[in-house]
Formats: sequence, structure tokens, C-alpha cells
Amino acid sequence: MELYADAVAETPHGVTVTLDVTAGAKRSVFPAGYNEWRRSIKCQIAAPAVGGKANRAITDLLAKTFGVPRADVEIITGHTSSSKTVAIAGISRSHALTRLNASGT
Repeated sequence: MELYADAVAETPHGVTVTLDVTAGAKRSVFPAGYNEWRRSIKCQIAAPAVGGKANRAITDLLAKTFGVPRADVEIITGHTSSSKTVAIAGISRSHALTRLNASGT
């Protein structure tokens, strides 16, 4: 079984990824591990959780990780929570898992 499989779901337009975010970390890292209880991928963001800075940093980091334009990454739930669901348009679940496993820890 692939490490991140439970956290990535296929949608008609791409995938959704469930994240467990730590803002204000020493450096931004994604993926930074897997939370098997929450079935979410850990994401560490250097930006503070103030004024949407962490959310912008998350969309930038995920766009880079998955090789998609920033406009294709959207936080759909958890804007003010450490648990977030992010939609990524234009990629398949298998592509997302390949990218995660290639850059994973």
C-alpha cells in the first residue's frame, strides 16, 4: 500500500489532498510525514498562521510539489484550522501519489 493513499482522493477535476498543517515551522516541508489517525499528510510551513500567510504558502508549496500552476491549487476546507482539504486541478490520483512518494520522507 502506498504511504499517502488514504489522504488523496480522485475528483472529476483532479484530486483532493487532506493535510495536517504546522504553521510557523523552521522551514517549509511537504510532505513532512503521514498522520495515520487523521489519514492526512503532514505539511510544515515556515509562514505564520496570520492574515492568510500560511494558506498562501501552502498553495505555493503544493503547486511546486505537484508541478501545477498556483491557480490550480485551492484550499476548500479548514481555512482557519490545522486540518485542511486542498483541491488540485488537472492531475490524476496516481500522478499525485507518484509525486508524493518521489518527494516524500
